[in-house]
Amino acid sequence: MEKLQLDRALRSLQQGWKHIFILMFVTLFLTLGIHSLAQSTIVRPHPKVILISLDGATRDFVNQYLASGVLSPKQGIGLLKSRGVYAEQNTTCRASLTAACHIAIATGSTSAKNDINSNTFHLVASPLTAGISGFGAPIGGYSLTGNSPTAQPLWVNLLAHGKKVVTATFPGADGVDVKLPGLTDSPIIQPSSLRTVNYTVPFGALASPTSKGFHLTAANFSPAPSITISQLHTAGKVSYSPIQQASLNDNFTTGGVAYDIQVAALDTTNDHQTNYDTLVFFDATIGIHPGPFNLPSTGPAYVVAQKSSPFYLEGSSNRAGTAFYVSYLAPDLNTVRIARYTTYTIPTHTTVQGTVNDILTNVGFWVSPPDFRITEKLSSGLNGFPDTEIEAIYEDQVRNFVDYQTRIALRAIKQNPSADLVMVYIEQPDGSEHQFLLTDPRQPSDFSNPNSIGAGQDPAKVARYHSYIQTAYRTANDAVQRIINAVGTNSQGVPNSNIIVVSDHGFSTFHTSVNLTNYLTSQGFSTAQVRAYTSGPVANIYINLKGRESEGSIDQTTYTTLQRQIVSALSSLTDTNPIYAPGGQAVFDKIYTRPLPTGTGTSTFIGRDTGDIFAIMRDGYNFDGLQHPAVTRSGETNNNIFSVPNFYGAHGYDPNLPKLSAIFYAAGPNITRHGSVGKIRNIDIAPTINSLLGVPSAPTVEGKAIRLQ
Repeated sequence: MEKLQLDRALRSLQQGWKHIFILMFVTLFLTLGIHSLAQSTIVRPHPKVILISLDGATRDFVNQYLASGVLSPKQGIGLLKSRGVYAEQNTTCRASLTAACHIAIATGSTSAKNDINSNTFHLVASPLTAGISGFGAPIGGYSLTGNSPTAQPLWVNLLAHGKKVVTATFPGADGVDVKLPGLTDSPIIQPSSLRTVNYTVPFGALASPTSKGFHLTAANFSPAPSITISQLHTAGKVSYSPIQQASLNDNFTTGGVAYDIQVAALDTTNDHQTNYDTLVFFDATIGIHPGPFNLPSTGPAYVVAQKSSPFYLEGSSNRAGTAFYVSYLAPDLNTVRIARYTTYTIPTHTTVQGTVNDILTNVGFWVSPPDFRITEKLSSGLNGFPDTEIEAIYEDQVRNFVDYQTRIALRAIKQNPSADLVMVYIEQPDGSEHQFLLTDPRQPSDFSNPNSIGAGQDPAKVARYHSYIQTAYRTANDAVQRIINAVGTNSQGVPNSNIIVVSDHGFSTFHTSVNLTNYLTSQGFSTAQVRAYTSGPVANIYINLKGRESEGSIDQTTYTTLQRQIVSALSSLTDTNPIYAPGGQAVFDKIYTRPLPTGTGTSTFIGRDTGDIFAIMRDGYNFDGLQHPAVTRSGETNNNIFSVPNFYGAHGYDPNLPKLSAIFYAAGPNITRHGSVGKIRNIDIAPTINSLLGVPSAPTVEGKAIRLQ
């Protein structure tokens, strides 16, 4: 009986513990479930619309790379295409140049209306000799008498409607007061308030010096002084061979401070052999500090072969920086090749001071963009560098600069999670396409040798250049994916922000540089009467008209005559070299003229500050790429008009050419339509953004909103 009672008591106790365990499990499950549900329903702030411009991204290349797997269909552009919409064609602006087309995107208006028609042109209220960059010119024109602009950036209208706008190096949003070039005490013709948003990061500016190459041998090095050895020891650096030191003889001044760059060589491998593998770059005045360093400071640059390291110029008033790349480092220091990158700074205008400070202290100083001076061997000291090393330097800059621009964009998003619009600019693949788009047999693989065309091209170099274009697209696409990662996606993979990826224009190749100044002079035109401003294959040709130009000297009758004569001269320029133009062909494709008779008329293609003649060359020709001295083309003995260029890719041609088509991809919570939206125009981007944000477009907008739902 006692045993039976004991068994019952034990069973009762076991059942009690069982119930307790069940209760604990249920409680834990409910707690975790509620927490998970709470987590899933938290609405994390993220920008409503993010516009990303990939400079020079070409529809045909993107399609080809997505199809071949160069670009992943599940990342970046591929993800947006599969989860949203894309355009079969995006007709860019006229002319298809970076400044003009970005302003067309930002304003939703054509170049004739927004008054930015080129990367470089002339404001007719200035002296004829004064040009202006399209990136810093007044958007929508200007007036010294108070007239309204003919176009405005979309951020002006959005800010007026209480929206929050962020720009990360996007053209036109720079916070500057635009002044009339060429005049003493020039008036402000566009105030910084129209070029500033809630968080404005301007694009970097060139500071001195530009890039340079250095060749050193063991004879340049000597045992490092005791102070260098002591400073390196304090910094925790060890060398298993005696530390060597050399001067780069690189003395320059930036931001009011003089610098003298020294280099020390370290052997960091404990293998009982003398094999130097690390170079340390430092300023002789400052020496080697141990750190830690707070951005933008970097301390000395410690660099191994085929790598670069940033180098902040301590004390410079413009807070500038550079970088050092070790192209070749022989273990015995008998051969050392080094490149110092061009020095850059972020323009710090009053209206953007706070934002620039934020970038400098959280992202770092403005790093050097991919530098055409290096690939085109315009920088001093690069002679003797093998082509593969020159190319490796450029590729290092591609990776570092896109990473830097992406980190700026991510910082801007992090600091402004509730922004209505974030506008991001990425420089690639444009820079790489300019330097490496070697796909036409008429292009010399060695631009110093006019006969390296056709069968004379170097196939290995052509193949390398092809791979660099692919790298540029992958790098730009990675930037898109990093931004997608920052805002996150829902369970279907749709970004939590409405992300729109566009480009300003497509790309083509060219084989011939054209010296327009020489040609106009040969046709009898005086530079006192006529001046041409060129960008790529585009020319704005101005006549020094009295009463319009600030120092005008040409009367109305002569103006009319000169305009017709210039058109005739351009129309008659023909390439008769059978190697480049079999059967002969006209060099100019499109020629537009300012309506007569006043010299102030406008048209569909001519804005207030467009040239009196606005001309676009045929695909294959370019005003840029002139070498000094000129390299005569194959099959010619002397030609001061046509010559061999020193780079390969170009844009600015007729925007209706398929290869000039820009891209458009978009996906997000408010983009419910899927697949193709057909053919669009770059001027349709601004009204599309306005539609997504529920804001009516300004009356100056010429584009139409793309249907995304």
